[in-house]
This record gives sequence, C-alpha cells and structure tokens, in this order.
Amino acid sequence: MRNLLLTTALAVVLAACGGTDGAAQPAAQSAPGGEPWETRPANAPSQTPAFPGQTRAPEVSADVAYEVVTVAEGLDKPWAIAFLPDGRMLVTEKPGRLRIVTQEGQLSDPVAGLPEMDARDQGGLLDVVLDPDFAQNKLIYWSYAEPRENGTNSTAVARGQLVEDGASARVADVQVIFQQNPAMDSTKHYGNRLVFDREGHLLIALGERSIMAGRVQAQDMNSALGKVVRINRDGSIPADNPFVGQDGVRPEIFASGVRNVQAAALHPTTGQLWEIEHGARGGDELNIIEAGKNYGWPTITYGLEYSGQPIGEGLTAKAGLEQPAYYWDPVIGPSGMIFYQGDLFPAWKDSLFVGALRDKQLVRLTLDGDRVVGEERLLTDVNARIREVEQGPDGAIYVATDSAEGKILKLVPKAN
Repeated sequence: MRNLLLTTALAVVLAACGGTDGAAQPAAQSAPGGEPWETRPANAPSQTPAFPGQTRAPEVSADVAYEVVTVAEGLDKPWAIAFLPDGRMLVTEKPGRLRIVTQEGQLSDPVAGLPEMDARDQGGLLDVVLDPDFAQNKLIYWSYAEPRENGTNSTAVARGQLVEDGASARVADVQVIFQQNPAMDSTKHYGNRLVFDREGHLLIALGERSIMAGRVQAQDMNSALGKVVRINRDGSIPADNPFVGQDGVRPEIFASGVRNVQAAALHPTTGQLWEIEHGARGGDELNIIEAGKNYGWPTITYGLEYSGQPIGEGLTAKAGLEQPAYYWDPVIGPSGMIFYQGDLFPAWKDSLFVGALRDKQLVRLTLDGDRVVGEERLLTDVNARIREVEQGPDGAIYVATDSAEGKILKLVPKAN
C-alpha cells in the first residue's frame, strides 16, 4: 500500500498491556460497519491506526456450510504444500524431509538428495514450489535453514529436478541458487515463502533472524535480512530490480523493512505480491509489496516488545515508510495464505485465507480492492496450529496442521 501522508501526531506506546495506564487508553479503532470479530484487549492500546479499518475489521460471515476431511496424517510438522499436476502433493516436513502425498493419504518415503539443513528451533525445511515450466523441466525449488561457517546459518533456496523411479523419488542436479547474507548465529526468523511472479522471477520473503544484530539490518540495504528479494530462476539478478547498480545496495533486494514473513501470494488481478509477517507482541502485518518500498520494521510497527516495552521509539508511522494494509493486535501468528479462486465455494471467491498458528484457526478476509472490510474465523473447533493453506486442483482448500503428528486437511462443501 502506498505511503499514507499523516497529518496527525505519531502515536507512541505509553503502557504495556495490563500496565498502570493501560486501562485508561482506548482500544484500537475498528473498521466501520459492524462489530469486529476481535474483542480481546490490544497489547498496545494507546496506538492509533493510520486509517479506519486498518485493524479489527467487522465480523463478516459468508454462511458457507463446509466439512473437514482428513487427507493425510502422520506428518512431522508439515510446513508447505505444492500440488503436482496429477493432484498429488509435495509436502515439506520441518525436520528436513520432503514427501509425496497422494489424495488417498499415502506418504512416500522421504525424497532423496536434499542438502544438509539446520533443523533446530524454527529452522529446517520450509517452503516448496514448482517451476512455472514444471511439466517440461520437472524442477522444484525449496527454502531451508542452511548451516554456514563458524556455527552460523541462514535461509537458503535450492532447486533440483524431481526424478521418480517407481516407489522412490529423488532430486537431481541440486543447485543452491540463493543464500541470505550475512549468516547469523540465530535459530529464529528465517521467514520464508517462495512465490513466482508473472514474469517467472522468484520472489523470496525473508526474516531478520530475531536477534538485535539481525533486526537492525532490516533497514540496512547492504544486507538481505528483513527483505523481499527477487531473482531469476537460476539465481542471477533481474536487470529491472529496483536497486540494480546502486552502490552499497544488494541488487537482489525488491523491498525492505519486513520482520518474519511466513505468508505470501500474488494477487490474482493485479499480480502484486501480498505478504503477511509476524509482529512481536501485537503487530502482525498484511503488506502489499511494491518494488523499492520500505515497510518500516523496526523503525515503525504496531505492537510492543515481548517484554512489554516500546519497540525502538514506539513509532507507528514515519514519512517515507509504508503502512500495512491491515494488522492484528493481539497477533494471530500467521502462516500460509491464498486468494481463493475456485468454484467449489462460490461465496468465498476472491477471499484471502490465512493460517493462524497462535489462534489455531483459519482466517478469512473479505476484501474491497486493497482494503480488508471483513474477517471470519474458521476451523475454530479443530484446535490445531494452521501452518499452510493451499487451493487444490479440485477447488478444495487444503491446510497443514503444525505438530509432530501433523495432518493435511481439506475443506469441502457440506453434504446435504
């Protein structure tokens, strides 16, 4: 979303949630048009949205009757799903395994040939996508936490050719096409989501590694931490990237100032990248990414440190820095997102679906252009952390649950 010119004073965090003055502060301003779904106290109640509807959208139900079908189970922290042309799924497991899963729920043995990974804490095997020309070249791309020198690590992206031989599968001719630099001594905030744009370039949404030494680099243009980068399929740099040829700026950078992106998708009409990133104590953000723009972290943000203290100067807006299209306080813990375009659920068409780790729900957002005008919570009775959301070739919505006994579930119309 283009930078909003604010004429009012910048909001400063005055009290932590539950602090001495917290009860006297107003709740975050909700969208007009009805009662918001979110009624819990904000972690940063003194902060004011930049525009009406930027948070706490009204509850809007599409009154869709659906049922939940278990497709597969027994997966160890499934992280991402990519559908093969025949309807089978590539599914990543965070400890470092890639499996092929059939619609009947059969799990293959782990696909052989993946590189070494650092699976501690938030690390491991993350996203997976197919090459736009997969039908011809059989190439797949995956992101993972890569061990580096002196005990450090970083987010990396590799590609290889998927080769199936009977019941076994492997990736051949593996190439590491991207390494996030600098590497850090951290086990958190790798990001990551992979999205091909309409020109066939690979967009990689990255984290800033959580530790303070990494956090500040989200505003350092000579660092890939806290950035969205854009590369060609072989890892080279597109000539039309916004900072190509500028001294002191990494040429792969497409946008800057993001925190820990774990959801991203192209808008079906505009082709723009939309991403959702984890905030700290409050401040999960939905951002509409434009080339060369700065999305503010950690200079501006909604929410607080985990300690309850202000983040930096406690600013929520500053000239030259982009506002989120929407934010959540308290956080939902977003992971995975799709713009639903199927015919199986006509009432949900063009909705934005987001997985929620913390809230253990599937969040449906009603959109009006680039504005969020409604929010609905689904799968509230499943009681599972939703890590991934995908639309299947059958028009059903598939989700992966984040646990050591993870499942692939799908939402289908409820039978009469």
